[in-house]
Amino acid sequence: MSVLTRDEAQTRAQIIDVERYTIALDLTTGEETFDSKAAIRFTARAAGDTFIEVKPATLRSIALDGQPLDPALLDGNRYPLTGLTPGPHELHVDAAMSYSRTGEGMHRFTDPADGETYLYTQLFMEDVQRVFAAFDQPDLKSVFAIDVTAPEGWTVLGNGVAARGEDGRWTIAPTPLISTYLVAVAAGPWHSVTTEHAGLPFGLHCRRSLAPHLDADADEILSITRACFDRYHEKFDEPYPFDSYDQAFVPEFNAGAMENPGLVTFRDEFIYRSAVTDTERQTRAMVVAHEMAHMWFGDLVTLGWWDDIWLNESFAEYMGYQTLTEATRFTDTWVDFGVARKGWGYDADQRPSTHPVAPDPDAVPDTASALLNFDGISYAKGASALRQLVAWLGEKDFLAGINTHFARHKFGNATLADFIDNLASATDRDVHAWAERWLRTTGVDTLTADVHEPTAPTEAGQSWTLAVERDGNRPHRITVATFDHALNTQAGPGHLAPRDRFELDIPGDGAPTVRTGNRPALVVLNDGDLTYAKIRLDAASWDTALTHLSAIPDPLTRAVIWNAARDMVRDGELDPARYLTAARTHLPYESDLALVQGVLAFADGQIAARYTTPRTRPAALATLTDLCRDLIRRTEDGSHPGLRLTAVRHFIDAATQPDTLQTWLAEGTVHGGPELDPELRWRLLTRLAVLGATDEAAIDAELATDPSATGREGAARCRAALPTPEAKAAAWQAMFSDDTLSNYLFTATAQGFWQPGQDELLTAYVDRFYPDATALAARRGPAIAEAAGRYAFPAYAIDTESLATGTRALKDPALIPALRRKLIDQLDDLRRALAVRTTNE
Repeated sequence: MSVLTRDEAQTRAQIIDVERYTIALDLTTGEETFDSKAAIRFTARAAGDTFIEVKPATLRSIALDGQPLDPALLDGNRYPLTGLTPGPHELHVDAAMSYSRTGEGMHRFTDPADGETYLYTQLFMEDVQRVFAAFDQPDLKSVFAIDVTAPEGWTVLGNGVAARGEDGRWTIAPTPLISTYLVAVAAGPWHSVTTEHAGLPFGLHCRRSLAPHLDADADEILSITRACFDRYHEKFDEPYPFDSYDQAFVPEFNAGAMENPGLVTFRDEFIYRSAVTDTERQTRAMVVAHEMAHMWFGDLVTLGWWDDIWLNESFAEYMGYQTLTEATRFTDTWVDFGVARKGWGYDADQRPSTHPVAPDPDAVPDTASALLNFDGISYAKGASALRQLVAWLGEKDFLAGINTHFARHKFGNATLADFIDNLASATDRDVHAWAERWLRTTGVDTLTADVHEPTAPTEAGQSWTLAVERDGNRPHRITVATFDHALNTQAGPGHLAPRDRFELDIPGDGAPTVRTGNRPALVVLNDGDLTYAKIRLDAASWDTALTHLSAIPDPLTRAVIWNAARDMVRDGELDPARYLTAARTHLPYESDLALVQGVLAFADGQIAARYTTPRTRPAALATLTDLCRDLIRRTEDGSHPGLRLTAVRHFIDAATQPDTLQTWLAEGTVHGGPELDPELRWRLLTRLAVLGATDEAAIDAELATDPSATGREGAARCRAALPTPEAKAAAWQAMFSDDTLSNYLFTATAQGFWQPGQDELLTAYVDRFYPDATALAARRGPAIAEAAGRYAFPAYAIDTESLATGTRALKDPALIPALRRKLIDQLDDLRRALAVRTTNE
C-alpha cells in the first residue's frame, strides 16, 4: 500500500477542491464485507492528473462524469484520475469493502455475552479509504452525506442526526465542512440514553450487554458532558459547530477515544463492569473533556498536514485537564496529570526517537511517519508546554488568541504559524521566540536548586540564597515553595508548615535570589508543576523530603517531589530500594488517591518488574506486599474504598505466594471487602497462573461464569501466563501464526506471555520475537504492529544479549515504521533498565 506523502497532498490540494461526498453503505451483505458506494463532487482548478484512495475487497465499478473507467487500473490503494479538465467533476465508486478485526476502518465485533454484532468506523490518518473512496488528506475538507442500510433492530449513529427510514435505511444529516478522517458511523443494537442540552440532542450509547453499567453511570457522564460543554462556551466565542453530541462506547477500540464531530467514540472499558477508584472516574471525565475540546480545536479548525498533530492533541490535553478542574467536582486533576501523565512525556523526550512538539514539516514527509508522533510528546509534553505558556502569557491573553484563531480559520485548516500569529495578536510578549524555544526543540531541561545560608547573619538579619542551575535552553517561569518543620504532629511521620511561595524567571539575571530568615527545611522548585522540566532538590531538601513527604500539605507539591524521585531512579541517581522505602514510609499516610496509584504503578511496573535484579526482586515484592497490607489494614473501616481497592489490586500483582489469593478467590471476597467482581477475579487468576497455582480447567470454569468480551480477554491472558512449555507455545502460535486474534485478544495474550521469573521458559522466544513480529506487522498492519511492539516485546529479558539481539533486528529493512518506532523505544527502555541495575548492584 502506498502511503500519502506531504508533497503529494500539497500537489493534489493545488489541483482540486472537494465539495461533497454522497455515501451509501450497506451493512447487510454478510460477515466479511459490506457494500460501499461513493459519489464525489469535486472541481479541478486546472488540467492535470491526480488520484483517489480506496482499499476494496472488490472494486466493482468506477466512473468519472458518467464515463466508465477500468477497475483493473487500481494500483494498491490508489486509482489514477488522468486528464482532468478544469471545472466540476463527479466520480462514482462502487466497491465491496472488508470488515476489520484490528480496530481500523470498519471494525466488526460480535459480543460473546449475547451474540449481538456491532460495527463502528475508526478512520484516523488514512483509514477512510477502508470504508469508501476518498481524497484522503486533512486539508481537502468537504460535506459528507451518508446513508446506511442496516439489519432490522439496529440503530445507526453518525456525525449528524440520523433518521430511520424504510427497509433498514438510515439517513445521516449532512455535515458541515470536515476532514475525511473525522467521518464516523456506528451501527448495531445499541443501548442508548438520550437527553437534550442547550437545544441539542445528547446521547450515550453502548452494547446491550453493558446496559446496566451505562445506566448506573449515565447521570455522572452526562453531568460531566453538560458542565464541560457549558464551560467551553464561556471560554470560546464560537458556538459548538455541529447538530448533535453523541458519545458511543465501542468494543475493541485501539485508542482512548476519537474526536469525530458529533459522534465521539470511546473504548468501552470506560463503561465500568467492576468497581473503580474515583481517580479512574476522573480519568474518564478527563477524556470526555479532552474529546469535547477537539470539537473546536481539531474539528472546527483542523491541521493542514500531520506535522501539526500536536495542535490537536496538546490543546485538547491541556483543555481537558484545566476545564475539568474548573467545571466539575474533580478539582485536583493536575495532580493526576503530574504523577501519571507527565512521565509519559518525560520518558518519550529522553529516547532516541524524541522529536519537537511541533516538528519541522520535512520530518513528517508522509502518513507513516506522522503516525509515529502520537506519543507522550504530542500529548503530555505539549500540554505541559501550553500550561507553561498560559502561566507566562496569562489566561486572558491566551484565550483571546485562541478565539482569534477559531474566528479566522473555522471550518478550514491552520498551521503552527497561524496559531502563533493569532496568539501574538493578543499580547505584547514575543510568542514567536517562546514557540521557537519550546515547540521546536527536543529534550527535557533539568532545574537544580543550589541553596546556601551565610555563615553569619548580615546587617539585614539572617538570610539564605537560592540559585537555580538550568541544564537546557528553555525559559521557565516557576513557583518556589519553602517549608519549615512544625512542632505539631499529625498523621504521618512529621509535619511541615509552608513558609512562603515566590516566582522566578529562569534564566534570570545570574544573581542568586536572597530571602530573609533561616534556611528552610525544604525548598521545592516548580511548585504547582507549571513547567516541564526535571527537578533536582538540594541535598538537605531531599533528606527532608524522603522523611517528611507525606506531611507536605499540597498534593501537587507532593506530586512534583514524587516525580523528581521517579526521574532520579530512572537516571541512576537514586537507588530503587530507597524509592520503595519512601513509598513504604509515606503511602500509608497519603490522602490523594492519584498519588497512591501513580507511585504504586511505578514501584510495581518498573522498579520491581524491571529495575531490580532477580536477586533483589523478592525483597522489592516483599516491600510492596507489606505496604499494601498496611493500606488494606488502614481502610478496614470502609472509609476509603478507592484506596482499599488500589491496595488489593497491587497486593495481588506483587504476591509471591498463592495462599492468600486462593483464599480470596475461593471465598469470593477479600476479608473485610471488597467482594470479588469480574475484574478482581480475573486479576487473581492471572497472578495464580503466573505462580503456577492454577490450570486450564480453572480458567475454563471462570470463563464459563464470565463469558463476556473481557472474560475472553482474561482467559487469554491467564492461559498465556501459565508457566508451562505447552501454554507458551500455544500463546505464541495464536499471536504470531494464525492471524485470527482481534486486536484486544492479541493484546491480552501478549500481556500474559512475558512474566518476570519465567526466564527459563521464555529465553528461546527472545530471539524469535523479532522476525516473527516483523512478519506479523507486514501482514496485519500498524495497529497490530503497535500492539506487538508494546505488549509482546520481551521487556523482562534485561541483559546484554537481549539488547544486542534487538539492536541487530533494527537493521532489518522489512520492519514497517510503526514496529520500528516501538522497537527503538523499547530497546532504549531496556538499555536504561540495564544501566539502573548496573549502577545499583
